[in-house]
Amino acid sequence: MELHLNVTSGSTGTLSLRGSNDIVICRQVVGRIAEELQFSAIGKTMLVTAASELARNALLHGGGGEVFWTVLREGDRAGVRLVFQDNGPGIRDLKLAMTDGWTSSGGLGLGLSGARRLVHEFDVDSNIGKGTRVVVVRWRQFPGTKKLS
Repeated sequence: MELHLNVTSGSTGTLSLRGSNDIVICRQVVGRIAEELQFSAIGKTMLVTAASELARNALLHGGGGEVFWTVLREGDRAGVRLVFQDNGPGIRDLKLAMTDGWTSSGGLGLGLSGARRLVHEFDVDSNIGKGTRVVVVRWRQFPGTKKLS
């Protein structure tokens, strides 16, 4: 699939997460955005992996949802914000869900906690009966810049 994306500062887009093929499309779109923003291979891989985990969570636990992307520019920095939103049952114990190895679906238990380690900014908000919203930001790193934590 040939992807044509507008990745100028402030550009946005939305993808539906309704089936497993949508996770593949999400990975492709996020990868293309990272390429257009000239992320390193490692930075791109980290962002795409986090997006894949969060899209899978929205589909598996939230019954589907959307991912919204926004290109960010702050001075010399470029990055992307991804917002994963579902209207599922919500996360009953967010602290437990963020614990490495804990799983509610028989997986490895690294979805949320793993995604958090792969991005520079991470925020999750979940309300029982209303759904979950996860916001992540990853910045492109330039040679010689201070490593972001």
